[in-house]
Amino acid sequence: MNTLTIFLGMIGPWQIAIIVALVLLMFGGKKIPELMRGLGTGIKEFKDATKTEEENNKTEE
Repeated sequence: MNTLTIFLGMIGPWQIAIIVALVLLMFGGKKIPELMRGLGTGIKEFKDATKTEEENNKTEE
């Protein structure tokens, strides 16, 4: 079995609610959109980098 599947199977709705509440307390409601925007930008840059790397690998073959 996949480790991620096992981990996600252990997290219930109460645990998710507690995690969300802790994040809200730590960062506040105003900071969360900024954090998510930064996370989205990071994911986009990562995808772009992997695409260019795959294209470079294809041209080398």
